[in-house]
Amino acid sequence: MKAVIAVLLALSMPLLASASESKSEGEEGKAPVVAYINLTPALVGNFGVGPKLKFYKADVALRVTGSEAEEKVKHHEPLIRNQLVMLFSQQTDQTMGAAGAKEALRQEALKQVQDVLTQEEGAPLVEDLLFNNLIIQ
Repeated sequence: MKAVIAVLLALSMPLLASASESKSEGEEGKAPVVAYINLTPALVGNFGVGPKLKFYKADVALRVTGSEAEEKVKHHEPLIRNQLVMLFSQQTDQTMGAAGAKEALRQEALKQVQDVLTQEEGAPLVEDLLFNNLIIQ
């Protein structure tokens, strides 16, 4: 009986070793988690020149990959918000009201956020910038 148990244990050892190897490979091969960071509260301000003030309200989300990038972006959120407020306040009626203006503004906002993070962290970290809501009045 002891011989049978010893043989069974000897045969099961390679199976246990391969199972633990495949488990660690699965953990290493796991894709990083994508996160969306909402900049709250919404960005609100005025833009344009002239006798009548124009206002904007922008609900912005930033897409990052990995928890480390998420933490770094959250750490620099005040700087990111400042950069976006400055960008929005420099807009004109033409740049906000033209066809495709929202997409052009989104692309420029993404570029500016990535530039700021590259200066601060050495990498852009933010993969995309999304307007959850953009109201121009």
